[in-house]
Amino acid sequence: MAKQATASPQPLSFPPSHFAKLAPRSYLHAHLSSPNGRRPSGRLPRESRKPQINSGSLTHCHGSAVVRAGDTAVVCGIRAETLNASDVVDYKPSTKVEELEQRYGNGVSRLSDIADRRRRRQARNEDAEEMAQLNLLVPNVELSTGCSPSYLPGSAPSTEAQSLSHRILTLLHTSQLLSMDDLRIWYRSPSTKPTKPTEPPLDAPTSEPTSMSLGVPNEPVPSEDDSGDQQPEIKAFYTLHITLLVLSLSGPPFSILWTALLAALRNTRLPKVWWDADRQSVVGSSLLSDSRPLNLNGLPIATSFGVFNSKKNGAELVSQVAEGTGKRRWILCDVDGFEESCCEEEVTIVVRQREDGQGMEVVKIEKCGGGVIGRKEMREVVVLAEERWSGGRDVIEGGG
Repeated sequence: MAKQATASPQPLSFPPSHFAKLAPRSYLHAHLSSPNGRRPSGRLPRESRKPQINSGSLTHCHGSAVVRAGDTAVVCGIRAETLNASDVVDYKPSTKVEELEQRYGNGVSRLSDIADRRRRRQARNEDAEEMAQLNLLVPNVELSTGCSPSYLPGSAPSTEAQSLSHRILTLLHTSQLLSMDDLRIWYRSPSTKPTKPTEPPLDAPTSEPTSMSLGVPNEPVPSEDDSGDQQPEIKAFYTLHITLLVLSLSGPPFSILWTALLAALRNTRLPKVWWDADRQSVVGSSLLSDSRPLNLNGLPIATSFGVFNSKKNGAELVSQVAEGTGKRRWILCDVDGFEESCCEEEVTIVVRQREDGQGMEVVKIEKCGGGVIGRKEMREVVVLAEERWSGGRDVIEGGG
């Protein structure tokens, strides 16, 4: 009787996702040390995720944007409220009223006409200091339930969310992205001197004779004869409440949060307001045609990097190393959630173009954990951030 042929045992095989969960560091190391050197996501070590931006998505905000990069999605909404100067305890302008009037008194900023860069820089420093003292910028980062398995429903705001809010606020002040020129609300009292009656033209537009709001070119400007001893007063300020909601999280979220904030600020339009002396309060126009955009000081772009070291606690990863490849550490641009769990060091570089358009300048550098990146590696990541700036600018300016 013939013996039945026995089938040879099939080798065990697992999908790549199982290997990534069982041995994440070995899995990442095998990809980086392969001949093509690509990461598990298919990107090169210096390649970042291209964000998709949709501006003006929220109807009840003065500015908004939705940004998605890979598996990370962020919604940013900005709403402007007014703060009366009388409600600020011991408020004193950081600059003399005469100098403020010279810079902003006609309703249009003349700060860009100042030839002396040192004076311009000093004025921006004073604006940033006053903005911080008055707390005119209020960012709040929320890591929503379901954005990541780490965040459970019903829990208090996480430490990471509070830390991200503080980092956003610090970078807003450090970069001097916004100017007090856009946030001050002026008022000049009507003159008590008798004036010659004049007949206005029939097609002359009507306006509030006792108001002067900043940044509106059509606002009437008092003449020299009407000014007399009446000096303009700062009656109120705009306060920008910035909410950043993380819908989905995969990797360090700071660079995506900052991109969403920049896109929302570019989309923001402040309503036309003026001070009503009879009501002793700020009143405004609801017409979109009367609103005005914000004047941003450059466009600082944030880029995050992660450092993957194949040696951990002195033990080097075994096998799966290409022949002739002695590299044991990689600097990865814009890491995702899987790569973040394998990296022990994170660096964030914020750069923007110089004011004269010649070259780039570093706005801020943040480094967390590890000791792999030294001076040589820091120069390398700065160059990578500068190379990525033009692409980030094009994406933000082209956001629909």
